[in-house]
Amino acid sequence: MPEHQTVEWKESWHDEFLEWICGYANAYGGTLYIGKNDNGMVVGISDKDRKKLLEIIPNKITDTMGIVADVNLLYENNLQYIEIIVEKYPSLISYHGKYFYRSGSTMRTITGKELDKAILKSQGRTWDGMPIPKLKVTDLRREAIDLLKEKAIRRGRLAEEETRVDDIILMENLHLIDEEGYLIRAAMLAFYKDPEKWVTGSYIKIGYFGESDSDLKYQDEVHGSLIEQVDKTVDLVYTKYMKALIFYEGIQRIEQFMFHQDAFREILLNAIVHKDYSSCNPIQISVYEDKIYIWNDGEMPSGLDSTEKLFLKHSSRPYNPKLAGVFFKSGMIEAWGRGFEKIKEACAKYGGSLPEYDINKSGIMVLCKACDKYLELLSGNEGNSLISDERIMSELMSGKMKEQVQQILEYLKYNDTITTRQGMRITGKSEAQVRRYLKALCDCGVIESKKTTKGNMYKML
Repeated sequence: MPEHQTVEWKESWHDEFLEWICGYANAYGGTLYIGKNDNGMVVGISDKDRKKLLEIIPNKITDTMGIVADVNLLYENNLQYIEIIVEKYPSLISYHGKYFYRSGSTMRTITGKELDKAILKSQGRTWDGMPIPKLKVTDLRREAIDLLKEKAIRRGRLAEEETRVDDIILMENLHLIDEEGYLIRAAMLAFYKDPEKWVTGSYIKIGYFGESDSDLKYQDEVHGSLIEQVDKTVDLVYTKYMKALIFYEGIQRIEQFMFHQDAFREILLNAIVHKDYSSCNPIQISVYEDKIYIWNDGEMPSGLDSTEKLFLKHSSRPYNPKLAGVFFKSGMIEAWGRGFEKIKEACAKYGGSLPEYDINKSGIMVLCKACDKYLELLSGNEGNSLISDERIMSELMSGKMKEQVQQILEYLKYNDTITTRQGMRITGKSEAQVRRYLKALCDCGVIESKKTTKGNMYKML
């Protein structure tokens, strides 16, 4: 019988082997033989050792770890040896205050985040399922809850009558209240107005880069409840950070983005659901002229460690299952790993390549390359940029005008046009100042001016 991760041979007993027994109990179980050499040949133990070991080994295991192992005396070629069979334990086992784990043919100590995760797993819990005793349902943001209801009804994930219940019942139905009646972390992340009060780094950071990684042109941060962060981030990236190149098919004007919006949204949702929020690091989106990087301090399920494997059919095993449940009910994500199929379909519509995943201990980095049509327009200068002057736009969105410009753009999201007087009312600024904001937006190619009998009106391009 060959030696492997569940079998170990030792010629004689030493108390340090209790660490191996602890490691077996925390991993997959295993068998330790005393009286065999490194080749698995029986060398035997003396009668004196046999009597002593059969007595002390079971007691040491029970006294130090609180578990029971089968300790058997075996014979081969008139030689006697001891077999110690250790079962895998459902709860995490410690030896002298340390937690050991058998990994391959080596033994290692579990510490830090890995230990926390292992303890939760042994209890049948996840990080996002832990309670927050001081958080009440009335503390949750009404707009975030209403957004969930709106999306869930629209996607058919909840019937309208299921949303006409008290918030506490809704939270219970979403499995966001534990057995003690406390809201869990997933509820806080999804619906609390400022989840960073509880979890540092629960926001999204966006930056636009020029020629190099050090050439940061401008940046933004998206804060608030996670369920609201998604739409805010997508809108911000596709209005401020990403160019749309224009081309015509006959008389039809077509805007060409470098990467399909549906695919970007799915990748962002995956980052949110699979993020390790205990790391305290925000999701980071880096936008370049011809590519986007999306980084997330999280991990994928074991076995899904490459781009190729992710785009094959696989089960859905989110890092934060409770949080994923909220997004599923909202209709924003799919079950059964369907999200990667949607990414594939969206990329195919644009004739672009699939995103490339780099999964390692430092997190998950996704590279989204510009599609061929976009690169063709960019290199051939055949298209006109929706944001024609990056320098002006950078100054516009990073200077003193930033707040007022955002107010104007927000107004235009829900209205066809805006006048100078309407701009004065929503910004609280003078006519001259508003005219300057509108002119700057026109210079950037974001809006256009149209003369009417009542004066100039402005609309989004």
